[in-house]
Amino acid sequence: MSDDHKQKMQERQAEQRAKVAELRDPEKGLVLVHTGAGKGKSSSAFGVAIRALGWKQKVGVVQFIKGKWKTGERLFFDRLGEVTWHTMGEGFTWDTQDKDRDIAAAQAAYAKAREMMESGDYDLIVLDEINIAMRYDYLSTDDVIAGLEARDKRTGVILTGRDAKPELCEYADLVTEFREQKHPFKAGIKAQRGIDY
Repeated sequence: MSDDHKQKMQERQAEQRAKVAELRDPEKGLVLVHTGAGKGKSSSAFGVAIRALGWKQKVGVVQFIKGKWKTGERLFFDRLGEVTWHTMGEGFTWDTQDKDRDIAAAQAAYAKAREMMESGDYDLIVLDEINIAMRYDYLSTDDVIAGLEARDKRTGVILTGRDAKPELCEYADLVTEFREQKHPFKAGIKAQRGIDY
């Protein structure tokens, strides 16, 4: 049985090596979209940010929705002192209840994001919850894609939030859809510090 397994794994290894040999380095930062109704989109993006920091890469974050809400990831990255962080949104749209203010905040956040993307100073920028701003038409999908096109070639970007626009998904190099199977909120459990924020 083990000889059969070994042979199968050797064949699998040869296949993998052949595939890897055909791959190319695009010599540019990639665009990743984390979307879907499931939990973990931002958490996953911050995990990628930690990976980039491990390689001593320069990381920036622009948050579009979360406002003054205190989160564990912000506290961690502030303590670390190595991430440029801009929280530009004023909170969830149902909190502000002022569409003009929400649009102005989203556009100011995207102006900051474009400045960072075009600067050439960053290896990775997380645009946290930008898909929500696009969903409510606070930002134009065409403008967001134009900004991604204008970014410095070294800069990778992760765009998070539910309901990513199809055009953005088409443009991106990687799209991951997070799907909810079960959530404690639906069982009457409030958000937990360290798990949800």
